[in-house]
Amino acid sequence: MGSTQFGNFDDFCRDSTLPVCNLFVSSNQPPNEIYGGCALRGIGLSDGRYLANLGSILLAFIAILVSLVLIWRSDRKQAAVGRREMQLFLLGYIIIEICEIFSVGGFPLRNDVRKGFSAAHVAAITMTCWILLLNALVGFQFLDDGTPASIGLFLFSGLIFFIGTGYIALDTAFDWTGEFATNEGNGYRNIALYVLYQLFPLICLVAFFFLETFLVVRILGELRPMLYLSAAGLLFAIGQIFNYVISTHLCQATDGKINGALFETLFTLVSVVMVWIFWSSITEDDWPTPMSQPMPGYN
Repeated sequence: MGSTQFGNFDDFCRDSTLPVCNLFVSSNQPPNEIYGGCALRGIGLSDGRYLANLGSILLAFIAILVSLVLIWRSDRKQAAVGRREMQLFLLGYIIIEICEIFSVGGFPLRNDVRKGFSAAHVAAITMTCWILLLNALVGFQFLDDGTPASIGLFLFSGLIFFIGTGYIALDTAFDWTGEFATNEGNGYRNIALYVLYQLFPLICLVAFFFLETFLVVRILGELRPMLYLSAAGLLFAIGQIFNYVISTHLCQATDGKINGALFETLFTLVSVVMVWIFWSSITEDDWPTPMSQPMPGYN
């Protein structure tokens, strides 16, 4: 199987530390080492064990604390549009970071346990990106925010993505049906996970950016919030560049001590904070709404 085939994770698993790569291997050996990449070893422990990605583990823990603070701050903005919906996004991000501690973080775990956390990590990414996209739609007031119908839509659709993606990830990891089996050493190819983990979240993020840009520029007639939104997009992109492009070079330069996953976690955290600041900036009580195009809730 060539590395250029659609759905193939070979190059990604060789050069980056991705949770999805843990689903394809049958041993505790790092996927990037199996494919000839730089093995991330981190800190040596007893009995030949290692604790890798300690920086990512610590940053993930900080991200959980920051998200809890943002949830609390959101709760105090009682007049804010999409308050509960933004809290659901932050809860999804917390689930991602909890899973990241044990999937990307190099704890000396049993391989089956790591696979379980990795499957939940992949499913949480898909779900949370979908919830973020729905947050963009909340601003257009197609459905009254904070109502049982709105919250129910978020929860029900989010759970569908989480359960569906999680099942495919677990089936890939443990080969329950053979439907998503991967031949280790002959190519990590899984079209379903490629679409759900690589393409679908990207589509959601791009759609979120364009929908919010239209809302702010064309409907609210303001430019200041675009600074926060643009910063969020740029920071997220930088994190992905570290993870997919720079990671292997960092690993080689530090003799396997760190790689791009550390910076991906950092920049993603700051990006999420900027998304929250952006949301907060367009839901302030004193936000000036153009008289020609009133928006319910934005006052």
